Amino acid sequence: MKKYIPNLITGLNAVSGTAAVFMALYGEMMWAACFIMAGMVFDFFDGMVARLLHVKSEMGKELDSLADVISFGVAPALLAHLLIRNLLFPEGGGDIALLSVYEQGILFVPLLIPVFSAFRLAKFNLDVRQVSSFIGMPTPANALFWVTLVFASVHTPEWYGYLFGNIYVLGASVLLLSILLVSELPMFSLKISGFGWKENKIRYSYLICLIVAACIWGIGIISLVIPLYIFFAVLETLGKIFTTPSR
Repeated sequence: MKKYIPNLITGLNAVSGTAAVFMALYGEMMWAACFIMAGMVFDFFDGMVARLLHVKSEMGKELDSLADVISFGVAPALLAHLLIRNLLFPEGGGDIALLSVYEQGILFVPLLIPVFSAFRLAKFNLDVRQVSSFIGMPTPANALFWVTLVFASVHTPEWYGYLFGNIYVLGASVLLLSILLVSELPMFSLKISGFGWKENKIRYSYLICLIVAACIWGIGIISLVIPLYIFFAVLETLGKIFTTPSR
């Protein structure tokens, strides 16, 4: 019986992602964002429970990827689409035919998110290098970016409008994050192994930066959680390049 428990939790991840899609279709972006967050919780615990119960299986790994495509691929794509649509049609409704070709393209560029997320998940399942860190951006991190933008658009609209209140910025964000999903850029995991500074300096630096920024700007920092994560990942990679002795 216990071997089915992790798969049940993974199923709840899929249910959360589907519920997020439903909420997005009704225009309830906050609820959609919350359901994506719930999917992240279930995604975290299914693997943990499988390890604790010693019931890890190939089926569970495949099922996890399928659920993740919904929760961290399709659902965030709808959030990105709605964020762009709200900028194009601030009064609601609107006729797509009246948009320029460029505006129409940007409106539907979020279609790339589930495609690249699926590629990312397939690649992750085959890549044995990703044990203590990631190669490319994890799909939950990409989904979290769009979740934080939804929260920011509601709770800190001025901050959101200043940083992301432009369809070209949102479109470029879709493209950049989609590329990062399948890139070879090493990206650190937030799982801490021990408490020493040397092995966790990039994680501690990132968390300290978030705390300091939150003290200065308050909740407005929420939309920068993932951009700062990307910045520190790039910083860590550059540090390794310049400190590795040349042969």
